[in-house]
Amino acid sequence: MDNTSTSDIVIINGNSHPDLANMVAERMGIKNGGCSVFHKSNRETIVEISDSVRGKDIYIIQTGTKDANNNIMELLIMAYACKTSSARSIVGVIPYLPYSKQCKMRKRGCIVSKLLAKMMCTSGLTHIITMDLHQKEIQGFFDIPVDNLRASPFLLQYIQESIPDYRNSVIVARNPGVAKKANSYAERLRLGLAVIHGEQKETDADEVDGRYSPPPTRNSTPQHAPTSSNRQRTTSVSVGVPEHIVKVKPPLTIVGDVSGRIAIMVDDLIDDVQAFVAAAEMLKEHGACKIYVLATHGLLSSDAPRQLDESPIDEIVVTNTIPHEIQKLQCHKIKTIDISILIAEAIRRIHNKESMSYLFRNVTLED
Repeated sequence: MDNTSTSDIVIINGNSHPDLANMVAERMGIKNGGCSVFHKSNRETIVEISDSVRGKDIYIIQTGTKDANNNIMELLIMAYACKTSSARSIVGVIPYLPYSKQCKMRKRGCIVSKLLAKMMCTSGLTHIITMDLHQKEIQGFFDIPVDNLRASPFLLQYIQESIPDYRNSVIVARNPGVAKKANSYAERLRLGLAVIHGEQKETDADEVDGRYSPPPTRNSTPQHAPTSSNRQRTTSVSVGVPEHIVKVKPPLTIVGDVSGRIAIMVDDLIDDVQAFVAAAEMLKEHGACKIYVLATHGLLSSDAPRQLDESPIDEIVVTNTIPHEIQKLQCHKIKTIDISILIAEAIRRIHNKESMSYLFRNVTLED
């Protein structure tokens, strides 16, 4: 890329997404650094860096995939290897941050993304570049700078250029939690908004915040019998804590008109697709003529390609933050948008100590 001093840049990558690393290096006009990451027979991770990193700025491109735990260990070991080899700075380029959905307290669990942030900081990373975090507050878990890039300009451009008659579209939030993001898309494209309510919204541990404990029990046998004077002044007081009223979710309903319109669902991640399929079936029942799903990260775990292929969804559009070439062979509806140019520009600006605000122009809290 123009105006870039690349003599001190070294780009290395693990096994999670070598194609993306090569694309970024090619866009920057530099060679991908020599780094071999492999596993021994006992599944231990070995990292060998062939090029010198002393006094250089290292950019480790490692995303999260279905093999998240190995992806994390590879990243940590690569970062620590660069740290102990006297690298000047070590930037983790993590397009999809693993465990980002585990950013809330669940029963007697823990906030895993906070633990992961501490591990990354300890390993030697001095900066993080990521994209569309599941919750923006995750940035506060890190003790180092975090740049949370946005893929929305690419997705908006795709809607305008690749969806015929997109002016006849309506942006759909598959649950109220996505309504802010969907509303941002609708406002930018000057389109209508529809929101789906009801049982389709996730009801598992993602919706649980806090630990459960047994309710307090009253001691029916007082340790000290009250005196006659105290007994006269004592009234019966209930000390039990009131219980929460059990939530009863309404049937699946949609707020907004989709009849005869193109329905475009937007989200940050597509992994388990049952909720998207259920929403698509409902949109069809309400008269939607075509259904698109757009998301930044396409994890597409388990048999998601088969479910999508058999669903009423006409097209699924994701970026290449996560490799999904195998899934594309299993489902012809999956399309990919390349975001390597955004990552390359972020690296260039950080290396040249330029402002990152250009990459966040017109970005709002809802994006």
